[in-house]
Amino acid sequence: MKRFYIFVLICALLSSCSAEGSYTLTSPDGEVVAEVNVGNGTTYSVAFDQKSILSPSAVAMRLEDGTMLGSGRVRRVSQYSHSESITPQFYFKSTIEDNYNALKVEFADRSAIEFRAYNDGVAYRFITNRKQAFTVQNEVAAFDFAKPYNCWIAYNNLTGTKKDNYFTSFEHRYKYLPINQIDAARLAFTPVVVDVEGIKVVVAESDVENYPGMFISNADGDYILDGEFAPVPSEVVVGGHNKLQGIVNARHNYIAKCEGSRTFPWRILIIAQDEKQLAASDIVYRLASPSRVENTEWIAPGKVAWEWWNHWGLTDVDFKPGVNSATYKAYIDFAAEYGVEYVILDEGWATKYKNDLLDIVPEIDMEAILAYAESKGVGIILWAGYNAFNNDMERICEHYSKMGVKGFKIDFMDRDDQPMMEFYYRAAEVCAKHKLMVDFHGCAKPAGLNRTYPNVINFEAVFGLEQMKWSKPEVDMMEYDVTMPFIRMVAGPIDYTQGAMLNAIRSEYKPVRKRPMSQGTRCHQLAAYAVFFSPLSMLCDSPSNYRKNVECAEFIASVPTVWDETVVLDGKIGEYIVTARRSGEKWYVGGMTSWTPRTLEVDLSKLGIAAGATVELFCDGKNAAKDATDYIRKSIELPSNGVLTVELAPGGGFMMVIR
Repeated sequence: MKRFYIFVLICALLSSCSAEGSYTLTSPDGEVVAEVNVGNGTTYSVAFDQKSILSPSAVAMRLEDGTMLGSGRVRRVSQYSHSESITPQFYFKSTIEDNYNALKVEFADRSAIEFRAYNDGVAYRFITNRKQAFTVQNEVAAFDFAKPYNCWIAYNNLTGTKKDNYFTSFEHRYKYLPINQIDAARLAFTPVVVDVEGIKVVVAESDVENYPGMFISNADGDYILDGEFAPVPSEVVVGGHNKLQGIVNARHNYIAKCEGSRTFPWRILIIAQDEKQLAASDIVYRLASPSRVENTEWIAPGKVAWEWWNHWGLTDVDFKPGVNSATYKAYIDFAAEYGVEYVILDEGWATKYKNDLLDIVPEIDMEAILAYAESKGVGIILWAGYNAFNNDMERICEHYSKMGVKGFKIDFMDRDDQPMMEFYYRAAEVCAKHKLMVDFHGCAKPAGLNRTYPNVINFEAVFGLEQMKWSKPEVDMMEYDVTMPFIRMVAGPIDYTQGAMLNAIRSEYKPVRKRPMSQGTRCHQLAAYAVFFSPLSMLCDSPSNYRKNVECAEFIASVPTVWDETVVLDGKIGEYIVTARRSGEKWYVGGMTSWTPRTLEVDLSKLGIAAGATVELFCDGKNAAKDATDYIRKSIELPSNGVLTVELAPGGGFMMVIR
C-alpha cells in the first residue's frame, strides 16, 4: 500500500481564542463544496457543480450529562489533503484511489468533528479524546434537502406496527416518493437515494463499530431526513425463529456507552451526476477502518452449493433427501464435479431449540461429511443461528476450525443497536483468529466491516431470491433487481442467492416453498452473477436441476466472484442495468431489465476491447416472453464500432464473456 500525504495547516487557534465562523472545504477536483458553520452549534451545507445539494444541516451529539458535542468553544481548526492508493481485498476492483481534502474542528470539550470532501461526496464523523467513559443519549444527523425531492427508501418493516420498531432483517423493497410523504410513523434503513433534479444523492454510513446503525425518519413531514438510532436494549429474551434470536422487550433512553477516546461512524453524502456511478461506488469501503487481519492467504471467496432454497431437492438419488449425511455427500459430489468451491449445511444440522452448535442431530455424521468433502476438494460452511453462536463463540470456532470447517453463515441477528454491532465485529474477530470465513444473514447492511475484517465475505440485508419461496405474484422482483444495485450495493456486497433454473414469466409465477421458481428469464439469473457483487456466491438450485441444464450450470460455476475492475456501462434506477467486471484478461458483462422489454446497445469499446474480439453471449430466446427458460447461446465477433445490440424480454437479461 502506497500513501502520500499533504498536510497544510490553514488555521490553528489556541483554546483561549474563538474560531467560530464559516469554513469552506472543496473536493480535489473543485466540484464538491462543503460549507461548515461553527457557532452555538455546527451545521454544514453541500453544493455540487455550483448547485445546492444540501441546505445547512445540523450535526451534534448529546451526552447523558447534558454536554452537546459539536458546540461550545473551538480550540483549533485545521485543513489538510490526503492521497492514497488502497489495495482492497476480495473486492470488485484491484485498486482504489482515496483522495480527499479534510477539515477538522476541535472543541474545548476534547471532542472534534472531521469533514472530508471527495470528488464523489462529503463525509463527517465525531472524534472524542476524553479521559472518562461517557454515554451518548442521542445523535443529531440531519440531511436538509430544502425541497420535496423524490427519494428511494426501504422501510424497516412492512407495517410499522412491530413492538420494537428497530427489529428488522433489512430486506424490504424500495418505494419511490417525495421526501415529505415518507410515513411519519416508520423508519427507513440506509442507504437512501434522493433525486436532486437529476443528481443522485445517497445518504449512507461507514465504520459503524460499537455504535448503532443509522435509520432515517421524517416525523415532521418536512424536507429533512433525520438520522435515528436504536437505543441500547435493557431487556433481551431468547425467542423468535426456533429460539435463535434475541428479542428486545425494552430499551434504555440512550443509544451508546462509549470509551473516552474513540472515533464514531462516518455519515456520508454520496453525489453522482450519472446514477450508474452508484452501482460501482466504493466510498463506504474507503471510509472503513483498514484490515485487522494480518494473514489473509487462507480467505478464499468462491461459489457455494446451497440446499435450503431448493428444499434438498435431489430427484435422481436412491435415498430420501433431507438433513442427512447422504444428501450432503451428494451435494459435495455435485460441487466437485462442477468446480464449485463450497457446500453449505444450512439450518437443521444442529439439534433444534438447544442453542448448542456442538449438539449435532443423529442423521448427520459431521466428521464423515468433512472427510468426504476434503477428499473431493470441497470446503464446508456451517449455518449458525445467532443465539447458538453467541452463547459459546470461542469454543465453537475452535472446535469446527480444527475439524476443517471453512466458515460460518450466521443468521437471525435482525438488529443493529450497539450490542449487536459489537457482536458483528467480535464474531468477525474470533472467526479470523480461527481462520474461518463469515457470511452474515439476517443482519444489518454492511458498512465497511468487510474491509476491517476481510474474512467477512458477504452480507444478506437484501430482498434476495429466498423471497420467491413465499412472495405473492404481485411482488415485483424484477423492478427490485434493477433498483437494488444502485442503492443497497452502495453499502457493500450482497448474498442474494441467485441461480434458479425454474424460471417464470410474470403471469405464471407463484410461490412454491418446496420447488421454488424465480421471476424473470433464465438469462436474468445468469446476469445476476455479474450485476450483483457477491464474493461468496450461491448456486441456489438443486444439483438435479443443474444437471438438467448443464450448459448454464457449467457457465455459472466458471464465473469469478471477486474482480480486478468494474465498469457500469449503462443503467437507470428501477429500469435496467448493464455491468462489466474484469477478472484477469476476461470481461464478464451482465445486463438486466425490469418487466419492461428493451433493446440495449452495449458499447464494449468503453472497456478497451478491440474490434474482432470473440464474445460468448447468453441472451433471451425469441420465445422468452412466453417461456422464461428460453435462451440462446452464441459466439459472435465484436464489430468495428465495438457495440453489440441485445434484445431483452420482459424480466430478461443477458450475460457475455469476452476472452
